[in-house]
Amino acid sequence: MSDNLFERHGLDPARTEAIVADALSGADDGELFLEHRTSESLVFDDGRMKSAAFDISDGFGLRAVAGEAVAVAHSSDVSEAALRRAAATVGTVGRNHAGTLDVAPTGTNRRLYADLDPIGAPDFAEKAALLSTIDAYARGRDPRVRQVSISLAAERQVVNILRADGMQLADHRPLVRFSVTVMVGDGNRLETGNYGTGGREPYARFIAEGSWQRAVDEALRRALVNLDAVPAPAGTFDVVLGPGWPGILLHEAVGHGLEGDFNRRRTSAFAGLMGEKVAAPGVTVVDDGTHPDRRGSLTIDDEGTPSSETVLIEDGRLVGYMQDRQNARLMGMLPTGNGRRQSYAHTIMPRMTNTIMKGGDTDPEEIRAGVRDGLYMVSFGGGQVDITSGKFVFSCTEGYRLRDGRICEPVKGAMLIGNGPDALTRIAAVGNDMALDDGIGTCGKAGQWVPVGVGQPSIRINAMTVGGTEA
Repeated sequence: MSDNLFERHGLDPARTEAIVADALSGADDGELFLEHRTSESLVFDDGRMKSAAFDISDGFGLRAVAGEAVAVAHSSDVSEAALRRAAATVGTVGRNHAGTLDVAPTGTNRRLYADLDPIGAPDFAEKAALLSTIDAYARGRDPRVRQVSISLAAERQVVNILRADGMQLADHRPLVRFSVTVMVGDGNRLETGNYGTGGREPYARFIAEGSWQRAVDEALRRALVNLDAVPAPAGTFDVVLGPGWPGILLHEAVGHGLEGDFNRRRTSAFAGLMGEKVAAPGVTVVDDGTHPDRRGSLTIDDEGTPSSETVLIEDGRLVGYMQDRQNARLMGMLPTGNGRRQSYAHTIMPRMTNTIMKGGDTDPEEIRAGVRDGLYMVSFGGGQVDITSGKFVFSCTEGYRLRDGRICEPVKGAMLIGNGPDALTRIAAVGNDMALDDGIGTCGKAGQWVPVGVGQPSIRINAMTVGGTEA
């Protein structure tokens, strides 16, 4: 079937354009967002296929923006009649507003991933057989393995956008994810380890011979580390964060606070600090949606604005926010390609793509060598963040004691507690080993979930509060 969703649903181009233009009359901005999505998920657990699902969804969202007001109507019935009903609803926001429609998005629309359908290969029977093979391999790796859970998920999202000036844009977004969780036991003690990977690529790179074995081995390694872990200490410590996935702390504790809507409403801990020092010298943070094939990357955002590398903090100074078109206009700034929505049934808001701390010039061993008694944190799980105050609490899922620069015994139950803006000022060293995560991130905001990426080098943060379980 055609990826031109106007043709697919029999929408006459001229009439559709006229309906959208009329609905946005008097508004400042808006668009018709058409979406077709196919998705699948397979879960192999407890030695059997636990679930397998395949879904197809179609729909449209029509949005009009007038000042701070937004009107949205959506429907899974993609027809001219449904579109006219939606237009009658959203058209009310522009009445008596007399706005001037924003100009069309500008920039280079460079494709960042291939136009492919990852669901098609391998076929279902091959996937089911592979999951069984992976389960058997994991259970045979160590007699302490008690349980194995494996999941595969893929989707292809086709997006067509029609703006009020008649400009049409399209994007075809593949996405896959592969993850393995291994539970090990010794007596009555049970511990788990997880490894996941993915991106905007075919399954092949992640489940090829050798790749899936490495994924299982890493999940098992993490589980066995946790099996040997001792209770984490509590107190104030210098903390070294490893490269890659620990950037999730940066994403949550800092990134959300640099989204345009929170700063326009002055509900962010960074509100009003543009141009000021908010981090230690040498700290540069960007949101970059232009990395090819990455989970958080977008050729265009859901308003049609091309993705970009947006510098947020440069050498410790706050220089930018992530913006959708509405918040950028209201703040007198430019959109940055961060206008995102979970689906056609959701509204747009500024969201992160791949949020990254740039690398420095310090060797990671030198960073650890500077710590007499502290913690080395390699991976994080869940956490809580208050955007207004910047306070955060994060659980460490793989961590070690650092003594005189040496990585010592693993610890469990460590919680990193602090304040995002304050933690930025406590960064004492930035490593030269910047790495991106393995492609598993999903970000929630206001009830919407979108795929994202993170990245950072090794960093040392001095005098951080650690909550532990050591008596």
